[in-house]
Amino acid sequence: MSDDLAGWVTKTTGHAPADLNLFERALTHGSQGAENYERLEFLGDRVLGLIMAEWLTELFPGEAEGALSKRLHSLVSGAVCADVARSLCVGAQLRLGKQARDDGAGDSDNVLGDAMESLIGALYRDAGLDAVRGFIRRSWDNRVSSESKAPQHPKSALLEWAAANKRRAPSYEVTDRSGPDHAPRFTVKAAIGEFAAASATGGSKQEAETAAAAALLEKLG
Repeated sequence: MSDDLAGWVTKTTGHAPADLNLFERALTHGSQGAENYERLEFLGDRVLGLIMAEWLTELFPGEAEGALSKRLHSLVSGAVCADVARSLCVGAQLRLGKQARDDGAGDSDNVLGDAMESLIGALYRDAGLDAVRGFIRRSWDNRVSSESKAPQHPKSALLEWAAANKRRAPSYEVTDRSGPDHAPRFTVKAAIGEFAAASATGGSKQEAETAAAAALLEKLG
């Protein structure tokens, strides 16, 4: 964490913090003790979902609920939150225990995604909905506007492929788990019966399942 956290928060979010302790907590990993970002992450996750849903209904007034849901789930995913966090250099501000830092938690999708949500939670608490709405829209801008068509989630697409080709529904199996608790790695095998299978790795079970489904779709052509 930099010495001038207040300056970084002001530059990054456009808001000068009234309660700097909120932002210190938002950037403190669980490896540093009880006063960490978990509760602010819980709040920030809900705030992000609300603001993104509001924004999508404005941007795509003619789209049905199903298409909007696909956009929403894609844009608030852990991987996208981590990508946004990297673009804002959130990792450089994180307070991590020595072991967590040595294990690479500062560049983990799980940790960065959680920290991004906790930063949103802190900003909401400190500045209110209008300020955090502006911050999210600036930070996610190109990710939202670049999607002219609602993305199809790989697991949904794989299920549709199986149904259309009269195959069994896909199954997902965790075949390996490695890494420390704060930066786990899961390997998942996606399979359609004995017909075809593919494996992939991710920072969470859900992320690995999604990657495995995408890999299997690519294999199926």
